[in-house]
Amino acid sequence: MEGETEKIRQGHPLLRGKKREKGEYSHGFSKAQIESLSAICATIIPSVPPEDLHVSNGKEGPLSKVLEEFYMASGSDFNVPDEVAERLVKRCMKEARILVGVVLWLLATRLGTFLLCGFLSITWDFPFMHKFSELPLEKREIVLKRWSRETKITPLRMFFMLVKLLSQYIFYSLTDEKSQNRTWKAIGYSLPNNLEQDLMTEPRRNRPLDKGIVETIHLDASSLIENLVQKNLNVTPSNKGDPYCIECDVVICGSGCGGGVAAAVLAKAGYKVVILEKGNYFTNKDYTSLEGPSMNELYESGGILSTLDGKMMIVAGSTVGGGSAVNWSACIKTPNNVLQEWAQKSELSLFMSKEYATAMDEVFVRLGVTCKCEEEGFQNKVLRKGCEKLGLPVENVGRNSSDRHFCGTCSYGCRTGEKRGTDTTWLVDAVNNGAVILTGVKAEKFILMDNISGSKKMKCAGVIANSINPNISKRFEIRANVTISSCGSLLTPPLMTASGLTNPNIGRHLHLHPAIFTWGYFPDTNPDLKGKVFEGGIITSISKVETPSSENSNSSSTPRAIIEAAALGPGSTAGLLPWVSGLDAKHRMSRYSRTAHLFALTRDQGSGVIVGEGRINYRLQSIDKENLKYGLRQALRILVAAGASEVGTHRSDGLRLKCRGIGEEELQQFLDEIEVPSGPGSKSQVWGLMSTAHQIGSCRMGVTEEDGAVDPNGESWEAEGLFVCDGSVLPSAVGVNPMITIQSVALCISNRIVELMKEREVKRG
Repeated sequence: MEGETEKIRQGHPLLRGKKREKGEYSHGFSKAQIESLSAICATIIPSVPPEDLHVSNGKEGPLSKVLEEFYMASGSDFNVPDEVAERLVKRCMKEARILVGVVLWLLATRLGTFLLCGFLSITWDFPFMHKFSELPLEKREIVLKRWSRETKITPLRMFFMLVKLLSQYIFYSLTDEKSQNRTWKAIGYSLPNNLEQDLMTEPRRNRPLDKGIVETIHLDASSLIENLVQKNLNVTPSNKGDPYCIECDVVICGSGCGGGVAAAVLAKAGYKVVILEKGNYFTNKDYTSLEGPSMNELYESGGILSTLDGKMMIVAGSTVGGGSAVNWSACIKTPNNVLQEWAQKSELSLFMSKEYATAMDEVFVRLGVTCKCEEEGFQNKVLRKGCEKLGLPVENVGRNSSDRHFCGTCSYGCRTGEKRGTDTTWLVDAVNNGAVILTGVKAEKFILMDNISGSKKMKCAGVIANSINPNISKRFEIRANVTISSCGSLLTPPLMTASGLTNPNIGRHLHLHPAIFTWGYFPDTNPDLKGKVFEGGIITSISKVETPSSENSNSSSTPRAIIEAAALGPGSTAGLLPWVSGLDAKHRMSRYSRTAHLFALTRDQGSGVIVGEGRINYRLQSIDKENLKYGLRQALRILVAAGASEVGTHRSDGLRLKCRGIGEEELQQFLDEIEVPSGPGSKSQVWGLMSTAHQIGSCRMGVTEEDGAVDPNGESWEAEGLFVCDGSVLPSAVGVNPMITIQSVALCISNRIVELMKEREVKRG
């Protein structure tokens, strides 16, 4: 039985089943560079002997053995440096890889260390200069503090930010052959029960999409053809070097909120639909709740994608079901003021029509949205209690799950199977009507040709795609009457520009719903707020931050910000928390399980530009900064009112406030210091990171080609038969979780595609 468990573990992509040896890494860094990186990791996460500790940890007497082992552990242990290097090479931008490589190379030499660290590298003993790895811990920590906050040399600060984030993330998320991390007991973290028992089930039988799915990652060239034919696809035999040619009525690139809905509607209408998804397929029986491998498999760039300036961390799903498979379950209809703006300012009548209102209702029904919650988790209890104490409004949030749903790990895929993403709803409808899903297949470019008879200059005849599986060397050529891009706001624009489309709106007007986190520590002694941060539904409550009428009697009906609870695993928490010293960082993480995180999110007026795949520029407007600051201060007040003993932000200087016994004046003085920090590339000594899980508007809909990349039907202004059906078509930011909005728009666009296909079929005779 034990051998069978190990066999399952080693073959499971969401498990880290076996410790890697030194020779198994392919990052390409030299031994000297890894030596420098190890010294940095050991400084960011130092080994602290128990006799050097001066913490009570909330208890009298000596530390427990578990905590002693935690403080003794070092960031150079457990292959952390090699894992950092591997993640950097495989997931980060080439500029980041080059920067880290150069700095590590310099630090591996005495002269380079002197150039970067100054006189701290000087010694009285021959050869009178130390390499970075030879410096004592105290000096190494001084260097990193300088790089973090004092230096005006942007590359060094960017280097520190990146290595700090990766080393902390990996240290707290890396698991052994038993799916455990050596810090978890000390910080109060544990996986959901019955992981071992779940692994011994038969997870790959009777999966909802098996009827229509072709998982190329498990196939070779011969078995691929066999599988495609079994799914009733017309595959044209090809010569050596030619692509696999597949014929269908509709090809959809992407399986998330847009692609899933489109597939269901078009397959139900009787069309042969093929869906391409570059991610892989998992069900609730496959999910493990392990932060490291889950983020790596289920998210774009393994969850560490950022804007080019490093200011904004971008989280986007990359699996069958897209973001709907890993999001935080919040189901909120498009606000009325947003619909009015889109209908009036953007002149898109759809959004104030009965058609759209009916679509939102239909989406709610298909997702089984419930608007009550039997029991809230710890963080949402904190939010609700703080709001009630302050007399602030707090509302229930609808979820695409039952009202008893208490899963706190839905961001790694819902292991209970209760959350209803497109992978368990719309895509099931699609395959039941004959649709086929090809996983591990990435769209490369659309097949565009001159349009002789139509009104648009080009016509789309399908898409060229590649398999991510190296065993399948040939490309795919999927020929279709209608092609739909549902790759999301980050990947639809690069696909369209790579195909030769030139509309100036493609890749522009990107809205990100920027969010800033704050935290509050609640000791276990608080009787009203039981539980841990990783337990319970992720978002069940929301507080809308309005402008007081006394300040602005003509304020918009749009909230300045919304405040919600966050789902942050140990690795993500450690990576985002400010680092002021190695010991302080460990103190913070020892309180992980009772440190609530709230975030303020605003409907951004500023926007970004996608300049290439994974390459994003973004800038806030001053009004966005003011709204985020206002929301962040409100979130801190809520934490204090709920009974936090200490609160703080994620600013690089570790700004925090001890709350016990403070008065309004002292609290206000603290809040007056709260600003929206600049990113690590700024010249300011204080910097911080923002996050986004919502990407919107980069191929927006418009009534003319000057206004948008697609027309009001979702069709490209430049190419007949090419549609966009995802969050990128939204005219501007929504201000709340956009899942319902995206699916509702997708439903409307899909119904119109059916009508257009029938009209064009009649014209063709």
